Amino acid sequence: MHDFHLANQIVKIAKEHAAKNNLSQITKIVIELGEVIEHGESILPANLEYNIKLLLPVEAIEITTIPGDNWKLVSIEGEPF
Repeated sequence: MHDFHLANQIVKIAKEHAAKNNLSQITKIVIELGEVIEHGESILPANLEYNIKLLLPVEAIEITTIPGDNWKLVSIEGEPF
């Protein structure tokens, strides 16, 4: 469930970005993911990707593992209106 919480945050930010940039559909999300711990468990890239796709029909999600204990939404691509 901890993966779902972060996925929800990422989807919210992606949707805000899409609205500000007149994107009708998000096609790709690029994320850098460190050793993020939520509720005592590490967030795994595969689980995060699965949960993002549950919340948002996106064609491609690219998750790169980075050192540290944080995450970063690197880029969002989409189709313009």
